[in-house]
Amino acid sequence: MRVIFAGTPEFASTALAHLHAAGHEVVLVLTQPDRPSGRGMKLQASAVKQFALQHDIPVAQPRSLRLDGKFAQDALAAQRAIHEARADVMVVAAYGLILPLWVLQAPLQGCLNIHASLLPRWRGAAPIHRAIEAGDLSTGVTIMQMDEGLDTGAMLLSQTVSIAPSDTTALLHDQLAELGGHMIVQSLSQVGQLQPRPQPEQGVTYAHKIDKAEARVDWTLAAQVIERRIRAFDPFPGVSCSMLIAGRSAEEAETVKLWQAQVYRGNAAPGTVLSADDQGVCVACGQDALRITQLQRAGGRRLSAADFVRGLALQPGQSLAILA
Repeated sequence: MRVIFAGTPEFASTALAHLHAAGHEVVLVLTQPDRPSGRGMKLQASAVKQFALQHDIPVAQPRSLRLDGKFAQDALAAQRAIHEARADVMVVAAYGLILPLWVLQAPLQGCLNIHASLLPRWRGAAPIHRAIEAGDLSTGVTIMQMDEGLDTGAMLLSQTVSIAPSDTTALLHDQLAELGGHMIVQSLSQVGQLQPRPQPEQGVTYAHKIDKAEARVDWTLAAQVIERRIRAFDPFPGVSCSMLIAGRSAEEAETVKLWQAQVYRGNAAPGTVLSADDQGVCVACGQDALRITQLQRAGGRRLSAADFVRGLALQPGQSLAILA
């Protein structure tokens, strides 16, 4: 099939690679404009753009697709490129721009979306993070016929994946990206044969975009909730707290990221350090305690608790809550 592909991050580039390998003719790629990234804040092409350039696929990077908006010239240029592509279908995966009706109607078979949840649960921007954070036992991928709503279109295919107690967003992302790539190839091989199923009205939840403000640990929450959030926010933005480093005052407390932890039995005021040794940094929470076993200082790398606690000024009875 002649395919237009719209996507931006690695999740999308995995699907694009599957389509390319399956022999579909990807005639145009839409992706977000290059963004500053890294310590030097140099402009960085998206993962999808990098794949497209490596395989000589034309790329368009409009800042908007609204023909009457601030970036109408971008949208008009994209409209010309889309119509000239004469695509059978558009495949969309984590693109980052809202598709207006003229885009949805441009390809002969419309637009198919690869969504990393079992719709209607976790519509929106961060379905993998929110599924882990909520303690869901399973998630999956849904291939959806797009309409003008936010992830509200009829479902064509769906497949379930279990969420393991140790799964992080990074691990689950890679698994779902591969599954999404296989499923979109399957969907295109059955275009016209799959029966669209309207999404049920019950069970709708929204996976709102992750805000950096959510990364600060709240010790008054139950340890189980914080542990899930640690896994949900790995690799971004990471859960963080303030800790004392040897030789420094409380005013010089350092922001430390928490990457691995287990729920631990303990009872003290939330934020109280129960122990800090090779086994982990144990901190009391609103319910139970958390034994943190992998941590990272600013500018450093992830370390096991055994390596990390050397140089810490943490003592049992100290409160991390007052350092927040």
